[in-house]
Amino acid sequence: MPVRNADLNRRKWMLALSGILTTTLTQRSGAADPESVENLYVDDQLDLACERAAEFLINNQNSSGSITDRGHEVALTSLAIMALASLGIEPSEPSKRGRALQSALDFVLDPKHQNKLGYFGEHDGSRMYGHGIVTLMLTEMLGMGATIEQNVQIHQRLEKSLRLILSSQAVRKERMLVGGWRYSPQSHDSDLSVTIWQLMALRSAKNDGMDIPSQAIDSALDYLRNSFTGRRNGDTVGEGGFSYTPGQSRPSFTMTAAGLLAMQVCGQYDAPEVTASADWLLTHQPKANERYLFYGLYYYAQGMHQVGGKYADDSSRVVSTLLLPRQRRDGSWMSPGGEERNVGMVYSTSLALLSLSVRYHYLPIYQR
Repeated sequence: MPVRNADLNRRKWMLALSGILTTTLTQRSGAADPESVENLYVDDQLDLACERAAEFLINNQNSSGSITDRGHEVALTSLAIMALASLGIEPSEPSKRGRALQSALDFVLDPKHQNKLGYFGEHDGSRMYGHGIVTLMLTEMLGMGATIEQNVQIHQRLEKSLRLILSSQAVRKERMLVGGWRYSPQSHDSDLSVTIWQLMALRSAKNDGMDIPSQAIDSALDYLRNSFTGRRNGDTVGEGGFSYTPGQSRPSFTMTAAGLLAMQVCGQYDAPEVTASADWLLTHQPKANERYLFYGLYYYAQGMHQVGGKYADDSSRVVSTLLLPRQRRDGSWMSPGGEERNVGMVYSTSLALLSLSVRYHYLPIYQR
């Protein structure tokens, strides 16, 4: 686990020095110059894009502490907190960014945003999507609050929100849907998109040492496997990816990327579904007009980076190519159309920042 309060500028300098030495040695041996920015780490376009995105999010913070421009204020503020934390920013920092993060956390932790059952998705209408996002954010920020009181509040809110996730999973469902979640805590069906957020929240909480039954995560993994589209033959699977709900024959980019990351977050790095999904994504690269592009790129960048090798290299190039030229002058991104455009710029900017900041390795949930 990295030191959470590491100095990003010092890290850049050290990595740059390492890259320069590597370049010098390579040139002396007569080999071609390395082209990857990972080998010569300087303030390149990606770093500058991340800095501008962080400034946009902070500049769009409201007096209440929320960071949102289109409603769903609790869920979107939580997404923005994770995006800012992915750059190594901490609420305890005596800086503009640190104070902004502290204020955003205080907003999310306001008691009115969580009902008596522990549900975060009711107040702002974000449903179980929002509940999973808020819970995941709180697990990632556990112990990182600016004050003892804030840390106590994070733990208290988490205990209730995690209980709700577990009770919602236990609602009676059809066999193929067991282990998953959908739009409300009482839903009798499941879909992969909602399930991913709850599963990552549970796994992150377990990593934090909280009391999460292994059976809950195992059951969610079974649901993931039911959503895999490749044919099975014993312990092997055929070519395929993940679909929105079990029984569908065609994988989609967004769900395949989501399933890939979720399997890895749960430690299934060598699972056949992981290999098959990574191969599928390698040959089905996302396009600019992809449905739910920002949502998909978030999972794609994180999941392929964890696979490593050619998968990480290819996804890094694709994500940079799709996002960097489309960043607006104020540091934001806006979806070109479709359902994502209606959610606003805080949503798309937060997901873009989480996609581009993969190489910084600050959020524990995305570390292999």
